[in-house]
Amino acid sequence: MTDSSFLLTLDAGTGSGRAVLFDRDGRQVAVVQHEWSPREQPDIPGSQVFDTDQAWAIFTQAIRAVIARAGIRPAQVAGVTATSMREGFVLYDRAGAERWACFNGDARAAQVVTELQARGLGEGMYRRGGDWFGMAAAPRLLWIKAHEPELYARAARLTMLGDWVLWRLSGEYATDQSLGSSSALFDLEARTWCEETIVEFDLPRDIYPPVLESGTVLGRVTAAAAAETGLAEGTPVVISGADTQLALAGVGAVTPGAYTIVGGSFWQTTLVTARPLIDPEIRLRTLCHVLPGQWMTEGIGFLHGFATRWLRDGFGRWEREQAAARGVDAYVVLEELASTVPPGAHGLVPIFSDLMNARRWKQAAPSFLQIDILSPQTCGLKEFFRALEENAAYVAYGHSQRLAALGGQEARQLTFCGGSSKGFLWPQIVADVLGRPIHVPVVKEATALGAAMCVAVGLGQFADVTAAAQQWVSVERTCQPDAQAHAAYRPYYERWRRLYPRLLALVDEGLLAPLWSAPGA
Repeated sequence: MTDSSFLLTLDAGTGSGRAVLFDRDGRQVAVVQHEWSPREQPDIPGSQVFDTDQAWAIFTQAIRAVIARAGIRPAQVAGVTATSMREGFVLYDRAGAERWACFNGDARAAQVVTELQARGLGEGMYRRGGDWFGMAAAPRLLWIKAHEPELYARAARLTMLGDWVLWRLSGEYATDQSLGSSSALFDLEARTWCEETIVEFDLPRDIYPPVLESGTVLGRVTAAAAAETGLAEGTPVVISGADTQLALAGVGAVTPGAYTIVGGSFWQTTLVTARPLIDPEIRLRTLCHVLPGQWMTEGIGFLHGFATRWLRDGFGRWEREQAAARGVDAYVVLEELASTVPPGAHGLVPIFSDLMNARRWKQAAPSFLQIDILSPQTCGLKEFFRALEENAAYVAYGHSQRLAALGGQEARQLTFCGGSSKGFLWPQIVADVLGRPIHVPVVKEATALGAAMCVAVGLGQFADVTAAAQQWVSVERTCQPDAQAHAAYRPYYERWRRLYPRLLALVDEGLLAPLWSAPGA
């Protein structure tokens, strides 16, 4: 690597596709992001289609734009990698064409899951692979087998979404342990595809890609990919991994015992361990870390980022105009307003995401309770926005408690990264609700930084990701919990926990539609 070399990371997230450029010292140079959303196929309830052509067009535009924004030449990009949301995958035919792809929240296989559960299947997969049916690949594949048998018969290859981006760049198929294990078709102990699970569900046995360590050079940018993206032909393409696990690397959570909250479209509250930690109550899930010999257990908060985006776009026109006039993000204005609201949002109760329950993962209908229509000065947009941020913090708190009980160690401090950590208010709310110091790293796009670490390893700059993290990770600020605010939040949290099941019961009765419901829930 030379002084003029740069590292490019691509991220197929749940809410957007982005390209992030770093220099050789791990400093973020430029970022280009385009929002997207899952598309439901009209005749298939619960489906979330991932449009590979649209996504690739977004990435090609983002790559050209990020290079232009940084003012560099394509030849100065020393290496490129890609990460993605977990669970979503792509099927290819024998000619190598993409034939089917889904987002992580695709829930079309509800009936399949019901049938599998009736047959007593699932617990073996969970014990070996750390995840239940909610976002697993097996029921989705069996749904395709039942409803699109010709496609199923022609399927010759399966990759996860991040692997698909690497294939587009290099023409090579592979996965790493962190992204591959999100399929729930892995043996966590062996850190590779689980033959027992594949046979148990009667799935194809020869469609799964090789499993490579994060930081391995997979191939090089092809002539076709170079023409589409503007990258130089022959640029090394490096395996990195799954978005959450890379975020852990990107904040230095590379040793067992580290607690982290990764906040984006989804929030993951995680604990790094030296062995696979399986929840006996089948609530949390466990996957491979990007580092050899390490795993992570997590609780997932559902669609926190989308909830704040909805409020911004649906109700925050004045705030968006003010932000544009000031040259700041609309979320800055919304947080400024919400910061004037006391803990508990004047009694407003947010019913959005719930604690994770992998065996029966269902979210109540999105709601605000205790709206006071006679007091608009204390029950308006600023209270709604604060309540959404508090809802996410409640979920993170509940997950941290479950992780502490499962792992036998309390979180003394946590690192908070991702897009949600960029504001000044949300990290403080998290600190106050959890009653723990919250470290916010300099680089908030921790997933991209972790991916860049893998590129640097692949190019020989570092021996491993741990060495890269020691050099590149630094803390921007620490939010200390306010004891008074923490005490105020305790009854609000307990009330929220008591109210949520009652709203969920209305969904079970068919009176309301859920925010999201896992197949079979």
